[in-house]
Amino acid sequence: MNRRTLALTLSVLSLAAAAGFAQSPAVIKVGATPVPHAELLALVADDLAAAGYRLEVIEFTDYVTPNVALAEGQLDANFFQHAPYLESFASSRGLSLEVAGAVHIEPLGVYSRKYRSLDALPRGATIAIPNDPTNEGRALILLAARGLITLKPGAGLEATLRDIATNPRKLRFRELDAAQLPRTLADVDASVINGNYALPAGLSPVKDAIAVEGPGSPYANVVAVRAGDADDPRIVALVAALRSPKVRDYILAAYGGGVVPAF
Repeated sequence: MNRRTLALTLSVLSLAAAAGFAQSPAVIKVGATPVPHAELLALVADDLAAAGYRLEVIEFTDYVTPNVALAEGQLDANFFQHAPYLESFASSRGLSLEVAGAVHIEPLGVYSRKYRSLDALPRGATIAIPNDPTNEGRALILLAARGLITLKPGAGLEATLRDIATNPRKLRFRELDAAQLPRTLADVDASVINGNYALPAGLSPVKDAIAVEGPGSPYANVVAVRAGDADDPRIVALVAALRSPKVRDYILAAYGGGVVPAF
């Protein structure tokens, strides 16, 4: 092979390689908890593929690792948490994370294996609540809204047990990891459980909860990214896919009110 032929061959191979690289889909690596987040991501995988993006979903079962992995660059985005939790977690850990878009709300519910209403809860009943700052506050706000306790003025979204002003029934509270709440439901009189842990446990906020958050909740679940990445074309495409009419219709049909669109 002479030099001219070799040069031509190499040029053709280089062009072919470049063309193949150009046609390779851009990857979007997203961390998510299984239900409903990973389910919704699976729903839009083909839509993203048609737009030239390959979606990779990494499932997590806790509320800490997905944000750490995102901050460290192991993920392009995560989808598992509501906005107040993201803000609180990022602030406490010194992480530069931000909201790229809100997708849905999972109404927080109070569940009981022993009692069919809040009024039936006896004096001194034990209620389990999430132990992370924002979800604990969210649980206490729900209980206060239903008249079981009152909170000190200015307690806000991150209220703690120290912010309880009055507790006329002398209720006792057990602070547990949110993921543990469904499994310990039989051990307490009632438990305040996040939707994404209630649903996999077969609990419906509509059918099974003895109290549930009302409309207008500020706790919309969001796609989170590193600060400055919200305008990345991959993230824009991801958020658009998750906020599509297809996803809205699926949420309304699949979850029976346990998940509500936020768009």
